[in-house]
Amino acid sequence: MFREGRTHPRKGCRRHGTGFPGRKVDRVRIVIETDVDTPPYAQIRDQVAAQARDGTLPAGTRLPAVRALAGELGLAVNTVARAYREMEQSGLVETRGRHGTVITARAAGVSTEALRLAGQYATAMRAIGVPPDQALDLARAALGL
Repeated sequence: MFREGRTHPRKGCRRHGTGFPGRKVDRVRIVIETDVDTPPYAQIRDQVAAQARDGTLPAGTRLPAVRALAGELGLAVNTVARAYREMEQSGLVETRGRHGTVITARAAGVSTEALRLAGQYATAMRAIGVPPDQALDLARAALGL
């Protein structure tokens, strides 16, 4: 079978971790409570929505893959898939094919105009060679923070 110290290939590898290299998936904190009447898929949906509203999961944050989250929570893949489908139908998340599922600007309470202008700012700063940390400092100073 498998040598000691290794996990099953579908469960991830201790050496390489789970997921794909070069893809940053932000950690979403979801706790499934078994002693409540709310089904697990609704708990996932409600917790992601609350974290998007309070800024814990800002617009553009990638959610874990359905299979990865199901394994982490100890749920069936179809349960997590249902939560993702419902979140997408309500506009909370957007699935971008192989690029994953991300929190939408609408869910995070950010107008599309603000998101567009932030993207323009980032593009302009990159074009003139301003490093990201300095660009953030400039934005904070402009906002008086």
